[in-house]
Amino acid sequence: MSSAPGSWLTRSPKPPRPGRLVAYVALVILGAIVGTAGSLVQAAWLPGGLALALLASAGLFIGSRRATGTQLGVVCSAVGWLAAIVVLSTGRPEGDAMFGAGIGPLVFMLGGMAVAVMCATMSRAPQPGGGSGRLGG
Repeated sequence: MSSAPGSWLTRSPKPPRPGRLVAYVALVILGAIVGTAGSLVQAAWLPGGLALALLASAGLFIGSRRATGTQLGVVCSAVGWLAAIVVLSTGRPEGDAMFGAGIGPLVFMLGGMAVAVMCATMSRAPQPGGGSGRLGG
């Protein structure tokens, strides 16, 4: 590999391992399950249910970051979570909808997305036995 500036743009990435692909698909499914459960719980017991739904979402996003060690793990779980939220928030032709009017569903949607972004942009934990990362020191 050349060390010319911009050479990382021209390198072909390694294909992901099959086990990692299965993990990413499982995180999308788990995200949809947590999003669906959170949608039901946040409306059932308003202050406590909302806190429980946001904590479960945060646990999913943090856990997916730690399990995969990549930002893509958080993105996969967030995609499943958001897909479930969007599908459940759309009403049916009869007028039925999962989310009612009020501040609770809005806080759940925006708060969950904010937690997903925070978890996806967290810095990586330092590697064990790693140095300071400074050159010449």
